[in-house]
Amino acid sequence: MQADDSMIDLEFDLDRGVGTRANLGLIVLQTDETIEPEFRQLTAVDGVALYHSRIPSGAEVTPETLSGMQDDIARSVSLLPAAVEFDVIGYGCTSAASVIGESAVEALVQSVRPTAKVTNPITATKAALSKLGAQRVAFVSPYIAEVSSSLRNTLTEGGFDIVSAGTFNESSDSVVARMTEASILAAIIKLGQQLPCDAVFVSCTNLRVANVIEQAEAKLDVPVISSNQAMAWHMLRLAGINDSAQGVGKLFSEY
Repeated sequence: MQADDSMIDLEFDLDRGVGTRANLGLIVLQTDETIEPEFRQLTAVDGVALYHSRIPSGAEVTPETLSGMQDDIARSVSLLPAAVEFDVIGYGCTSAASVIGESAVEALVQSVRPTAKVTNPITATKAALSKLGAQRVAFVSPYIAEVSSSLRNTLTEGGFDIVSAGTFNESSDSVVARMTEASILAAIIKLGQQLPCDAVFVSCTNLRVANVIEQAEAKLDVPVISSNQAMAWHMLRLAGINDSAQGVGKLFSEY
Protein backbone atom coordinates (compact mmCIF):
# COMPACT_ATOMS: atom_id res chain seq x y z
CA MET A 1 0.00 0.00 0.00
CA GLN A 2 1.39 3.40 -0.97
CA ALA A 3 1.86 6.13 1.65
CA ASP A 4 -0.66 8.95 1.45
CA ASP A 5 1.44 12.04 0.70
CA SER A 6 -1.48 14.28 1.68
CA MET A 7 -1.26 13.19 5.33
CA ILE A 8 0.62 15.61 7.60
CA ASP A 9 2.72 14.24 10.46
CA LEU A 10 1.45 15.83 13.68
CA GLU A 11 3.40 16.48 16.86
CA PHE A 12 2.16 15.53 20.30
CA ASP A 13 3.07 15.78 23.98
CA LEU A 14 2.43 13.23 26.72
CA ASP A 15 1.09 13.64 30.24
CA ARG A 16 0.02 11.25 33.00
CA GLY A 17 -3.38 10.54 31.47
CA VAL A 18 -6.73 10.89 33.23
CA GLY A 19 -5.60 9.72 36.67
CA THR A 20 -3.44 12.66 37.65
CA ARG A 21 -4.26 12.07 41.34
CA ALA A 22 -5.16 8.37 41.42
CA ASN A 23 -5.97 5.38 39.25
CA LEU A 24 -8.62 3.02 40.60
CA GLY A 25 -9.47 -0.43 39.24
CA LEU A 26 -12.82 -2.09 39.88
CA ILE A 27 -13.67 -5.77 39.36
CA VAL A 28 -17.39 -5.95 38.57
CA LEU A 29 -19.56 -9.05 38.66
CA GLN A 30 -21.01 -10.09 35.31
CA THR A 31 -24.50 -9.88 36.83
CA ASP A 32 -24.05 -6.53 38.61
CA GLU A 33 -26.12 -3.67 37.18
CA THR A 34 -25.68 -1.11 39.96
CA ILE A 35 -22.06 -0.76 41.06
CA GLU A 36 -20.82 1.07 37.95
CA PRO A 37 -23.39 3.90 37.93
CA GLU A 38 -23.08 4.31 41.71
CA PHE A 39 -19.28 4.35 41.57
CA ARG A 40 -19.39 7.08 38.92
CA GLN A 41 -21.34 9.13 41.44
CA LEU A 42 -19.23 8.19 44.47
CA THR A 43 -15.79 8.67 42.90
CA ALA A 44 -16.54 11.84 40.90
CA VAL A 45 -13.31 13.59 41.90
CA ASP A 46 -11.14 15.59 39.51
CA GLY A 47 -7.97 13.72 38.66
CA VAL A 48 -9.31 10.31 39.73
CA ALA A 49 -9.62 7.72 36.96
CA LEU A 50 -11.82 4.64 37.38
CA TYR A 51 -11.37 1.55 35.19
CA HIS A 52 -13.64 -1.52 35.20
CA SER A 53 -13.14 -5.19 34.42
CA ARG A 54 -15.88 -7.84 34.55
CA ILE A 55 -15.70 -11.24 36.22
CA PRO A 56 -17.96 -14.24 35.43
CA SER A 57 -20.58 -14.78 38.13
CA GLY A 58 -23.64 -16.95 38.59
CA ALA A 59 -27.15 -15.59 38.17
CA GLU A 60 -28.03 -17.04 41.57
CA VAL A 61 -26.15 -15.87 44.66
CA THR A 62 -25.23 -19.01 46.60
CA PRO A 63 -22.09 -20.06 48.53
CA GLU A 64 -21.14 -22.25 45.56
CA THR A 65 -21.42 -19.53 42.90
CA LEU A 66 -19.63 -17.07 45.16
CA SER A 67 -16.67 -19.34 45.87
CA GLY A 68 -16.48 -20.22 42.17
CA MET A 69 -15.34 -16.70 41.34
CA GLN A 70 -12.03 -17.34 43.04
CA ASP A 71 -10.67 -18.99 39.89
CA ASP A 72 -11.39 -15.90 37.74
CA ILE A 73 -10.20 -13.01 39.92
CA ALA A 74 -6.62 -12.92 38.62
CA ARG A 75 -7.80 -13.18 35.02
CA SER A 76 -10.21 -10.29 35.49
CA VAL A 77 -7.48 -8.15 37.04
CA SER A 78 -5.22 -8.93 34.08
CA LEU A 79 -7.80 -7.36 31.73
CA LEU A 80 -7.41 -3.92 33.30
CA PRO A 81 -5.32 -1.53 31.13
CA ALA A 82 -1.73 -2.77 31.23
CA ALA A 83 -0.20 0.70 30.83
CA VAL A 84 -1.96 2.11 33.90
CA GLU A 85 -0.26 1.94 37.29
CA PHE A 86 -3.12 1.29 39.70
CA ASP A 87 -3.13 2.80 43.17
CA VAL A 88 -6.03 0.67 44.40
CA ILE A 89 -8.05 -2.22 42.98
CA GLY A 90 -11.42 -3.14 44.46
CA TYR A 91 -13.12 -6.51 44.12
CA GLY A 92 -16.82 -5.68 43.90
CA CYS A 93 -18.63 -8.44 45.74
CA THR A 94 -19.46 -8.24 49.44
CA SER A 95 -20.60 -11.81 49.92
CA ALA A 96 -17.90 -13.44 47.77
CA ALA A 97 -15.18 -11.59 49.67
CA SER A 98 -16.61 -13.10 52.83
CA VAL A 99 -16.87 -16.62 51.38
CA ILE A 100 -13.49 -16.62 49.57
CA GLY A 101 -11.75 -14.70 52.33
CA GLU A 102 -10.55 -11.11 52.35
CA SER A 103 -6.86 -12.02 52.46
CA ALA A 104 -7.31 -14.56 49.66
CA VAL A 105 -8.93 -11.92 47.45
CA GLU A 106 -6.04 -9.54 48.14
CA ALA A 107 -3.47 -12.20 47.29
CA LEU A 108 -5.20 -13.05 43.99
CA VAL A 109 -5.36 -9.39 42.92
CA GLN A 110 -1.75 -8.75 43.89
CA SER A 111 -0.60 -11.85 42.04
CA VAL A 112 -1.23 -9.74 38.92
CA ARG A 113 -0.81 -6.21 40.29
CA PRO A 114 1.64 -6.56 43.19
CA THR A 115 1.98 -2.82 43.90
CA ALA A 116 -1.75 -2.04 44.05
CA LYS A 117 -3.55 -1.73 47.34
CA VAL A 118 -6.62 -3.97 47.49
CA THR A 119 -10.01 -3.73 49.10
CA ASN A 120 -13.49 -5.19 48.83
CA PRO A 121 -16.89 -4.18 50.27
CA ILE A 122 -16.64 -6.13 53.53
CA THR A 123 -13.10 -4.96 54.29
CA ALA A 124 -14.15 -1.42 53.39
CA THR A 125 -17.26 -1.65 55.58
CA LYS A 126 -15.19 -2.68 58.59
CA ALA A 127 -12.88 0.27 57.97
CA ALA A 128 -15.84 2.63 57.57
CA LEU A 129 -17.60 1.45 60.73
CA SER A 130 -14.36 1.78 62.68
CA LYS A 131 -13.77 5.28 61.30
CA LEU A 132 -17.26 6.29 62.40
CA GLY A 133 -16.87 4.68 65.82
CA ALA A 134 -19.87 2.43 65.16
CA GLN A 135 -19.98 -0.71 67.30
CA ARG A 136 -23.69 -1.65 67.28
CA VAL A 137 -24.78 -2.29 63.72
CA ALA A 138 -28.16 -2.92 62.10
CA PHE A 139 -27.71 -5.19 59.08
CA VAL A 140 -29.78 -5.18 55.86
CA SER A 141 -29.20 -7.92 53.29
CA PRO A 142 -30.86 -9.03 50.04
CA TYR A 143 -29.42 -12.55 50.21
CA ILE A 144 -30.70 -15.98 51.16
CA ALA A 145 -30.13 -16.92 54.80
CA GLU A 146 -26.96 -18.97 54.24
CA VAL A 147 -25.17 -16.09 52.50
CA SER A 148 -26.48 -13.46 54.91
CA SER A 149 -25.32 -15.51 57.90
CA SER A 150 -21.79 -15.71 56.50
CA LEU A 151 -21.64 -11.93 56.24
CA ARG A 152 -23.03 -11.46 59.74
CA ASN A 153 -20.41 -13.82 61.09
CA THR A 154 -17.65 -11.92 59.27
CA LEU A 155 -18.74 -8.66 60.88
CA THR A 156 -19.11 -10.28 64.30
CA GLU A 157 -15.64 -11.79 64.02
CA GLY A 158 -14.43 -8.30 63.12
CA GLY A 159 -15.60 -7.08 66.52
CA PHE A 160 -18.96 -5.54 65.62
CA ASP A 161 -22.27 -6.28 67.33
CA ILE A 162 -25.19 -7.02 65.00
CA VAL A 163 -28.12 -5.70 67.02
CA SER A 164 -30.78 -6.28 64.35
CA ALA A 165 -30.81 -7.95 60.95
CA GLY A 166 -33.19 -8.42 58.06
CA THR A 167 -33.06 -9.88 54.56
CA PHE A 168 -35.09 -9.72 51.37
CA ASN A 169 -34.23 -13.46 51.07
CA GLU A 170 -33.53 -13.26 47.34
CA SER A 171 -30.96 -15.31 45.41
CA SER A 172 -31.40 -13.82 41.91
CA ASP A 173 -29.01 -10.95 41.21
CA SER A 174 -31.25 -9.56 38.47
CA VAL A 175 -34.13 -9.32 40.96
CA VAL A 176 -31.87 -7.59 43.50
CA ALA A 177 -30.90 -4.98 40.90
CA ARG A 178 -34.58 -4.13 40.38
CA MET A 179 -35.58 -3.69 44.01
CA THR A 180 -36.90 -0.16 44.29
CA GLU A 181 -35.11 2.57 46.19
CA ALA A 182 -38.32 3.06 48.20
CA SER A 183 -38.24 -0.59 49.31
CA ILE A 184 -34.59 -0.30 50.30
CA LEU A 185 -35.19 2.93 52.20
CA ALA A 186 -38.10 1.38 54.10
CA ALA A 187 -35.95 -1.63 55.03
CA ILE A 188 -33.12 0.59 56.30
CA ILE A 189 -35.49 2.60 58.47
CA LYS A 190 -37.27 -0.51 59.79
CA LEU A 191 -34.01 -2.21 60.84
CA GLY A 192 -32.47 1.01 62.09
CA GLN A 193 -35.42 1.69 64.37
CA GLN A 194 -35.77 -1.84 65.73
CA LEU A 195 -33.08 -1.48 68.40
CA PRO A 196 -30.59 1.30 69.26
CA CYS A 197 -27.67 1.19 66.84
CA ASP A 198 -24.63 3.25 65.89
CA ALA A 199 -24.97 2.64 62.14
CA VAL A 200 -26.91 0.68 59.53
CA PHE A 201 -25.02 -1.44 57.01
CA VAL A 202 -26.76 -2.31 53.73
CA SER A 203 -24.94 -5.16 52.03
CA CYS A 204 -24.68 -5.92 48.29
CA THR A 205 -23.15 -3.91 45.45
CA ASN A 206 -26.23 -4.58 43.29
CA LEU A 207 -28.70 -2.82 45.62
CA ARG A 208 -29.49 0.79 44.67
CA VAL A 209 -28.65 2.47 47.97
CA ALA A 210 -26.61 5.59 47.10
CA ASN A 211 -29.60 7.85 46.43
CA VAL A 212 -31.40 7.04 49.69
CA ILE A 213 -28.50 7.20 52.16
CA GLU A 214 -29.04 10.80 53.19
CA GLN A 215 -32.81 10.34 53.56
CA ALA A 216 -32.25 7.34 55.81
CA GLU A 217 -29.61 9.16 57.85
CA ALA A 218 -31.93 12.12 58.35
CA LYS A 219 -34.67 9.80 59.60
CA LEU A 220 -32.48 7.64 61.86
CA ASP A 221 -29.82 10.16 62.93
CA VAL A 222 -27.08 7.53 62.53
CA PRO A 223 -24.70 6.84 59.62
CA VAL A 224 -25.88 4.51 56.86
CA ILE A 225 -23.18 2.48 55.11
CA SER A 226 -23.67 0.63 51.83
CA SER A 227 -21.33 -1.79 50.09
CA ASN A 228 -20.68 0.55 47.16
CA GLN A 229 -20.36 3.67 49.30
CA ALA A 230 -17.94 2.00 51.73
CA MET A 231 -15.74 0.55 49.00
CA ALA A 232 -15.64 3.80 46.99
CA TRP A 233 -14.71 5.70 50.16
CA HIS A 234 -12.07 3.14 51.12
CA MET A 235 -10.52 3.07 47.65
CA LEU A 236 -10.24 6.85 47.59
CA ARG A 237 -8.75 6.98 51.08
CA LEU A 238 -6.26 4.18 50.31
CA ALA A 239 -5.21 6.19 47.25
CA GLY A 240 -4.62 9.25 49.43
CA ILE A 241 -7.71 11.10 48.18
CA ASN A 242 -9.30 12.70 51.26
CA ASP A 243 -11.81 14.98 49.56
CA SER A 244 -15.17 15.27 51.27
CA ALA A 245 -18.36 14.93 49.20
CA GLN A 246 -21.95 16.09 49.52
CA GLY A 247 -25.07 13.98 49.13
CA VAL A 248 -23.50 10.55 49.76
CA GLY A 249 -23.74 10.23 53.53
CA LYS A 250 -21.91 11.00 56.74
CA LEU A 251 -19.04 8.68 55.83
CA PHE A 252 -17.82 10.99 53.08
CA SER A 253 -17.70 13.95 55.46
CA GLU A 254 -15.17 12.05 57.60
CA TYR A 255 -11.46 12.24 56.91
